Amino acid sequence: MEITFFGTSAGLPTKERNTQAIALNLEPYSNSIWLFDVGEATQHQILHHSIKLGKVDHIFITHMHGDHIFGLPGLLTSRSFQGGEGKPLTVVGPKGIKAFIETTLQLSESKLNYPITYIEIEDHLSYQNNGFNVEAHMLKHGIPSFGYRIEAPYTSGKIDVAALKEIGLEPGPKYQEVKNNETFEYNGQIYTSKDFKGEATKGPVIAIFGDTMPCNNEAVIADKANVMVHESTYIEGDKSLANNYHHSHIEDVFDLIETAQVEYSLITHLSNRYTLDEIEDISLALKSKPSTPPFTFVKDFDSWTF
Repeated sequence: MEITFFGTSAGLPTKERNTQAIALNLEPYSNSIWLFDVGEATQHQILHHSIKLGKVDHIFITHMHGDHIFGLPGLLTSRSFQGGEGKPLTVVGPKGIKAFIETTLQLSESKLNYPITYIEIEDHLSYQNNGFNVEAHMLKHGIPSFGYRIEAPYTSGKIDVAALKEIGLEPGPKYQEVKNNETFEYNGQIYTSKDFKGEATKGPVIAIFGDTMPCNNEAVIADKANVMVHESTYIEGDKSLANNYHHSHIEDVFDLIETAQVEYSLITHLSNRYTLDEIEDISLALKSKPSTPPFTFVKDFDSWTF
């Protein structure tokens, strides 16, 4: 799987960084791409990448602030002409996301050539798709804002060729049945497939947060995540400023990493006040401290494979 960032600035774009947009490539589990937030000009950013809009079949919106949704209308209409014709799209987000999209399309007289299914979250979401489990929980941001916990499917254990040969089953098409089914039949006898396979491997857990100040649900979303994507609007100075605006300070993020036992953190949504050089300097200073957990301040077009 791979996470790509198409915008990493908070609130306003800068000359170096766009507003919020994240792509999650589900390969090798699925030939699909999920977008998380679609800030202004996201479709322009995607033009500089190999990602195709026709492969995007889910868009998850964390909250309704403009730096997270203003790129939606343009991206949705462009999808009609970039491989999306006839391919259903699911949009998940807070209450109001359907009205925002449909009103914009109606007033601009824009037509889509594919259907959209809307899932609006009131307080909590539990959603399954192609073996993926997605949970959404409310955060604390002044308006409804959600964090998404994505659990990838288990990978079936490797076929035990020696064990299958012991019952007389030689390698061939039948092995696929053993791999994909709970039981299989051979020579008139029913066998349990797991007796002929290694242990299944748990898929990675990814936590992607909307804007928030510290709250209890953060630990639920991030619990033992392999990768966490979290905002840190302010990465130095007094953290009271961040919390006064219902945002997170880097100290808040580090506390969450420790509490939730997060494996690695990708930190985005950095205030537009910071240049790339300033971000790099602050990153080096933080990483020089022995107590600092593993993290990266991401920039536009960074990709992370796991």
